[in-house]
Amino acid sequence: MSTPPKRVLRSAAWFGAADKNGFMYRSWMKNQGIPDHEFQGKPIIGICNTWSELTPCNAHFRKIAEHVKRGISEAGGFPVEFPVFSNGESNLRPTAMLTRNLASMDVEESIRGNPMDAVVLLVGCDKTTPALLMGAASCDIPTIVVTGGPMLNGKHEGRDIGSGTVVWQLHEAVKAGKISLNEFMSAEAGMSRSAGTCNTMGTASTMACMAEALGTSLPHNAAIPAVDARRYVLAHMSGMRIVDMVWEDLKLSKILTREAFENAIRVNAAVGGSTNAAIHLKAIAARIGVPLELDDWTTVGKGTPTLVDLQPSGRFLMEDFYYAGGLPAVLRRMGEGGLLPHKDALTVNGKSIWENVLDAPIHNPEVIRPLDKPLVADGSICVLRGNLAPRGAVLKPSAATPALMKHRGKAVVFEDIDHYKARIGDPDLEIDADSVMVLKNCGPKGYPGMAEVGNMGLPPKLLAQGITDMVRISDARMSGTAYGTVVLHVAPEAAAGGPLAIVRDGDWIALDSYAGKLDLEISEAEIAQRQAELQAKPAAPAKGGYQQLYIDRVLQADEGCDFDFLVGCRGAEVPRHSH
Repeated sequence: MSTPPKRVLRSAAWFGAADKNGFMYRSWMKNQGIPDHEFQGKPIIGICNTWSELTPCNAHFRKIAEHVKRGISEAGGFPVEFPVFSNGESNLRPTAMLTRNLASMDVEESIRGNPMDAVVLLVGCDKTTPALLMGAASCDIPTIVVTGGPMLNGKHEGRDIGSGTVVWQLHEAVKAGKISLNEFMSAEAGMSRSAGTCNTMGTASTMACMAEALGTSLPHNAAIPAVDARRYVLAHMSGMRIVDMVWEDLKLSKILTREAFENAIRVNAAVGGSTNAAIHLKAIAARIGVPLELDDWTTVGKGTPTLVDLQPSGRFLMEDFYYAGGLPAVLRRMGEGGLLPHKDALTVNGKSIWENVLDAPIHNPEVIRPLDKPLVADGSICVLRGNLAPRGAVLKPSAATPALMKHRGKAVVFEDIDHYKARIGDPDLEIDADSVMVLKNCGPKGYPGMAEVGNMGLPPKLLAQGITDMVRISDARMSGTAYGTVVLHVAPEAAAGGPLAIVRDGDWIALDSYAGKLDLEISEAEIAQRQAELQAKPAAPAKGGYQQLYIDRVLQADEGCDFDFLVGCRGAEVPRHSH
């Protein structure tokens, strides 16, 4: 335990005074059996827990929290655990993205309004990581991230299967008539056979890697399997470390710098990370006050090879990734190859990111490939612009079919997800392998919440012909566990009057990923005429409640889909007490 320097703790505003208010704050806390000495100069450490049995990825967090508490107590702090909204992607309808901002508000106000000197964020399922980092960033107190870890490798018929990814694969096989429904269902139990998040490089694993690459977690946080004892050791050590961070005044703003975000963009390419990272990193950066734009994914990330051979882009799974060396091994490879732009970026353990990984072992060059044998030569998220996406769209090269990265085809349009479901199985649907599937009204306002429906399943009649990929375009997102030549996050979205709204069946669309272009091949006059006709349509009726707040105040995908009134760091100034 470090010898604490003399500094006033934030929690002293509650517990430090020998007056009426101090009396009441301490007295009410004492009904939990807390002795006097716990209030005398000890840092109060909040443990922000997204445990929920409705969020299966995070259902083991009670045990993780206990190990964090042990570490905090050992280092001389006092742990206080509190719950926040747990938005799990697997069960929550219509999509966990709808409540990411709600969860961030819960976190922000819980931190600001309560007596804590620092916070440990327990995160796991997709949106819990960005939501908690967004909320903490708006308060800017010492913060450390502890992830719940990925599930063990899935098992089915003697082979490893990836959570999420195998669903898309086998479902397409059912529609193509290659396997029976019973064969499909038999994989269900083997896909999720331990606690933890998806074991592919889905959004949960991606954001865990982003948290580590940003420097907000201890090394190896991203990949240790959920049920590995070393996950509990990391939780314990994180609890110990957060106490020292209080005495060092190591606030989140000292970690979440522009340099840290540039490192994270490069790391996302190296691990074959989810396109969702583009939205979440933008939102986190905006909360802490760091300028980050969609085009940074091109200017900063371009030319970064994908080194991690992991599903859905490659072969292996997160368990294999950890045993191969985890993210520290990837960072070492990157640093030695000149691909880690800011080696001196500070991390929560007080060391630079390069100091943390300088001697990191690399145990399996099949999983974490050498620089001269990458999975994909350039794995950076591809940013597309053109008259169909004036404010940008994204595509994940490592999950796409190379032959389709430059493509021209006729549009087959689905006005919304219900229209898609009603139309896609029609044997008379005019569609072939060269067509471009277009899905509208699935963006932030249009769904609402921008659900992960962008990786539209292909028509059964084409699957039966052996077609496995087509160009698909939408204002939606897709799961990080998904794959294909899928253009996502088209901005502005259709529901906000973006050009996507005017696309019609038979229109020619040109995609050139190498040039960063996405164009609807009709004249400017025709575009203007169609948009004028579109604007004449009556607005959708108000939904009321939180959904109405979301629709009214959500920003577009290129801006991070945060609420406009949440952008910025509001700090952790103690509100005026009411006693």
